[in-house]
Amino acid sequence: MSINKNYITPEGFKLLQEELNNLIKQERPDLVKVISWAAGNGDRSENGDYIYGKKRLRQIDARIKFLLINIEDANIIHFDEKMDQSKIFFGAKVKLFDENEEKEINIRIVGAQEINHHPSYISWHSPLARALIGKMIGDNVDVDTPNGTKLYSVLEICY
Repeated sequence: MSINKNYITPEGFKLLQEELNNLIKQERPDLVKVISWAAGNGDRSENGDYIYGKKRLRQIDARIKFLLINIEDANIIHFDEKMDQSKIFFGAKVKLFDENEEKEINIRIVGAQEINHHPSYISWHSPLARALIGKMIGDNVDVDTPNGTKLYSVLEICY
């Protein structure tokens, strides 16, 4: 059990479960068959199929372990119709205006395990997400970055 909070959206949780299912039921068994076949071909020290297969199997097993831990520790945050939808919270889709670059950007605040699922997803741990939590349409947000302070204006909030 992890001591850090592992917030995740229901969609992100489903994706983690699907990936785990695929690894356990499809990829790993298929790879074990290839490794068994390669092991039967004789000298394993120069057998590329065997060497690569064993390496890939270790990667899959590590990913399975990672997914199991994150699924077990997941704290699924469900959208609640009663919450104040005029403010930004976890799971919100937000349209911002980047004052420095003078362009609109769309983001969604999600769990750390979900940011690879979509290019506009940002972790709730990120400085931008932390600055946005609790803000409303029309609010301005200053975010310190390695390249200096950036200013954003909140244009839209959607759940």
